[in-house]
Amino acid sequence: MIIKEIYSKEEANHLKIGFAVALSILAIIFLWLMANNKISHQEKGNYYPILARFNRTDGLLVGDLVRLAGMNVGKVVDAKLDSNFKAVLTLEIKDGINIPDDSSASIVSSGLMGAKYIEIEPGGSEDMIPQGGEFSYTQDAMVVEELLDRIVGIGKAKRSKNKNTTSNQENNNE
Repeated sequence: MIIKEIYSKEEANHLKIGFAVALSILAIIFLWLMANNKISHQEKGNYYPILARFNRTDGLLVGDLVRLAGMNVGKVVDAKLDSNFKAVLTLEIKDGINIPDDSSASIVSSGLMGAKYIEIEPGGSEDMIPQGGEFSYTQDAMVVEELLDRIVGIGKAKRSKNKNTTSNQENNNE
């Protein structure tokens, strides 16, 4: 190696340690910059904030999409807990897209294991949610494990019902 030929063994070790420390510092700076990076929209234009309050947001992250009728209309730009331990999400919606004040926001996923996003179901009211306003109706994220538990529970209940029905029929035939 070139390092062994030019530098002594001790100097080469100091250089290796120096490179490792420099790379570590660069990695920390990069991660810090990425963590503090403000969420920006891919499409240019003006956006206005709307709040949505959920009991649970499993798998939904800041930066995830907000969709209306299958079209991207904004992003989740902030998430925090309120005093009642509910998740308060700040959604930025494109200007010009007015959302009726009786609309609902649901956390859904694209496919069984797909990414989560917020789907807005528009209401029929003629009044719109104002800038900085809040959704009146929200639906929490469905956790796949809970869904599977429900399906298994329904299956067990049907099996036990069928088993009881079969044994009752056998007893009646005797």
